Amino acid sequence: MIFVKKTFRYYYWLAVEFVKKHLRIIIISFLLSFILIVSLVSFAPYIQSLFSGQREIIGMVGDFDYNSLPPEITGKISSGLLYVNEKGEFIPAIASNWEVLEDGTVYRFNIRDGLLWSDGTRFSASEIDYQFKDISFDIIDAKTIQFKLKKSLPVFPTYLLKPIIKFPLVGVAGLFKVDRIRSNYGIVEQINLSPNKKELPLLVYKFYKSEAQMINAYKQGEINQMKLNKKSVADVFGNWKNTSVSKTTDYSKLLTLYFNFKNKLLAEKEVRQAITMAIDESEFSEFGEIAFGPVPPDSWAYSSSIKPPVFDLDSAQRILNKAKTASLEAALNLHTYYDYLNDAELIAAELKAAGLQVKLKLVSSRQPSDFDLFLAFWNLPSDPDQYFFWHSTQQQGNLGAYKNVKIDKLLEDARNTSIIDERKRLYLEFQKVIADDSPAVFLYFPYIYSIKRK
Repeated sequence: MIFVKKTFRYYYWLAVEFVKKHLRIIIISFLLSFILIVSLVSFAPYIQSLFSGQREIIGMVGDFDYNSLPPEITGKISSGLLYVNEKGEFIPAIASNWEVLEDGTVYRFNIRDGLLWSDGTRFSASEIDYQFKDISFDIIDAKTIQFKLKKSLPVFPTYLLKPIIKFPLVGVAGLFKVDRIRSNYGIVEQINLSPNKKELPLLVYKFYKSEAQMINAYKQGEINQMKLNKKSVADVFGNWKNTSVSKTTDYSKLLTLYFNFKNKLLAEKEVRQAITMAIDESEFSEFGEIAFGPVPPDSWAYSSSIKPPVFDLDSAQRILNKAKTASLEAALNLHTYYDYLNDAELIAAELKAAGLQVKLKLVSSRQPSDFDLFLAFWNLPSDPDQYFFWHSTQQQGNLGAYKNVKIDKLLEDARNTSIIDERKRLYLEFQKVIADDSPAVFLYFPYIYSIKRK
């Protein structure tokens, strides 16, 4: 016991004397180590970008499985049978050419020679599967596929633009191929794309549950690119010396206020026009590009002659007061999702100023069936054919049960011709009629802020 005490005492005094003798060196070493650690943490993003070379690490928000990845990714790893140019013309992609047979009910496509899947195996027409419900197809041979329609549909090629991909994310004729996929219970967490051309960079996509998680990942240097909708957040990064911020417009989405035509008050054209006049769309200019109609400005069928909506609160109040006198359905239920609550509150306040009673209700992921007004982003089709959304026979896509004989006829005629000039003429008329009839209030195409580390 005495020996143990002497040993402890010996090492204690030895340590004390060592510290006294080398105290200055110990303090300096500690401070230098602390500064080095702080510097490494602070400059980690710069160090990562220095050694990553041509490598872009991109953050995205959402839960995606192998079959639901964003078009931004699927379009990079594969092509469809066709693609459409800026004039609306169909151009061969995987297909080399095609022909239309049997009065427009049969489409036969010939596949390009020498095509390979990104895994190196030979591509065959038998591996094409667009999973159409009402359209059958036959494999004539390894390079020929034939689609059989129940009736002629000249715009059928628009359904063949989707990239052809086989499990697990193997594409054909894409600019990139999938090198690595990291997933958890079927949900993709990260995907690495390597380029098929030397001048293109390696792309890494990382997925996050929320925007807050993605922003935090950017701050910590996990990613060097991300896209946001909120200007206030983008402005913060605009002050970072190592970050560039650019703004573009997303013409694939349109914030829309739908009217339910089962409501007798809203079935009146004057009432819908009055509600449109009561909403000052300039209030939304900070969030996106103001929309004049349902066809985006980047479409070949866009009409530049459609006039912007007019804000006239006095006229709106006069029309709505008269309409309420003749109708018992004066209180309107405005349904929306949490993400669009700020927009909905602004609309509700403006309609109340015009004399309408509005009850704001938040809904889950399912679109409501009992709404009077419904505010949501609408994913626009790449082709101007909007038959699914506005034709009176479409129960699923036509959210407000809109009926207009002239609109029906225009949509029918436009999808029953393959002549571009004729289709454009019909869609220009479609936009004119729908702007006058106001089946919905088309608010804005959202701004997208791209945050990128320099």
